[in-house]
Amino acid sequence: MLGWEFPPVINGGLGVACHDLCIALTKYADVTMIIPKSNPDFVVKNLELLGLNNIDASTLKNVSHQYDGKTFEDVHFIPSNINPYYTEFADIRSSKYIKNVKIKDEDVDVFDIDDLYGGDVIEKVMLFSKLATRVALTKEFDIIHAHDWMTMMAGMEIKRATGKPLVVHIHSLEIDRGGVHSRGWVYETEKKGMDYADLLMPVSNFTGDIIHKYYGISRNKIATVHNGIRPVDAFRSHKPFDESMVLFIGRLTRQKGPEFFVEIASKVLDYNPDVRFVMAGTGEGFRTLIDRSSYKHIGTRFHLTGFLNLDKVRRLLSMADVYCMPSVSEPFGLSAVEAVQFGVPCVISKQSGVAEVLKGSLKFDFWDTNRAADYIINIINNKVLKEKVTQDAYEDLKHISWDYSAQTVINNYVSHGICLN
Repeated sequence: MLGWEFPPVINGGLGVACHDLCIALTKYADVTMIIPKSNPDFVVKNLELLGLNNIDASTLKNVSHQYDGKTFEDVHFIPSNINPYYTEFADIRSSKYIKNVKIKDEDVDVFDIDDLYGGDVIEKVMLFSKLATRVALTKEFDIIHAHDWMTMMAGMEIKRATGKPLVVHIHSLEIDRGGVHSRGWVYETEKKGMDYADLLMPVSNFTGDIIHKYYGISRNKIATVHNGIRPVDAFRSHKPFDESMVLFIGRLTRQKGPEFFVEIASKVLDYNPDVRFVMAGTGEGFRTLIDRSSYKHIGTRFHLTGFLNLDKVRRLLSMADVYCMPSVSEPFGLSAVEAVQFGVPCVISKQSGVAEVLKGSLKFDFWDTNRAADYIINIINNKVLKEKVTQDAYEDLKHISWDYSAQTVINNYVSHGICLN
């Protein structure tokens, strides 16, 4: 497997999903995960975790192979620094992110970066692909399994060098982040990687449809693997106010639809002023949302918390009466499943993968703020409806687990001829 982030060095949901899926997969397969940066003290049972910043030259001193007409001998690796949206890059050999040093009297290439995200991501992706390929050639394996565009180049290079089948797990796409007209280096990398892959595993049918429609990929090589969820010891907390609370958790970016949450809040408060709306998260839309809530005259009932750690997020979930997710394009949406774990009824966008597995939740098109507001008002006012939506979602939880996701991955390998059972 090729990943970009992994606990404890993570930036968001991608690292958590890769970790939890890997752990579940170790019941069925021997898994080696190659990532740019890891903590050597972080050990995962039954999983070989290779942070490229922790591999010494002696590990790779015998690597010598013909690849694209060139012979590679040497090697070493990476602490990595990455911003998924920065799009300028330099010549690899003159890179400021790589230096030649001596380890045990051998010359080795080292990724000389402290921070996982930030800076020139495309240059780092290109470097990662070269170095990860060398590491992969020291291993015995049957399948290359890459996660998202940051590792697609590495997956393609390893496939070229070994002939092994390439599977790409799709957690998020440039189309989700930038809209259906978004094009550029990242989009082209995604397109090339998905064309070259033998099998694609999007985290939802919603994302699979985007892959087919906007990237032109045949549905025959698309097999959905819905995300799982970690079990949690849920609890309920007393609110420090009397009003009902509607909660939003996520980055304050276009993809998550925070501006629609403001519109929904305004419509609900026109009908019932005794409701508080809370947005937990940060992003480039933070200041705009403050201005918009002020313009709507709902500032006294609309709260933006900024970034919150996991404990504080869970405390908010334990107090919420309704969870609202108005995402414009959400490949999955684990926050809604987390809300269900805490017994919170969900009102979620149809433009999300999680809508496929939370069948009992109330769903609306992200632009239909009237319908979303009606759902929230009815849940708050109708105890019977609230209990039914909550109970139906609890039933849905029985089919949402990382073990089930891992079984689906293995079944997809077999059914698409990637490996034998």
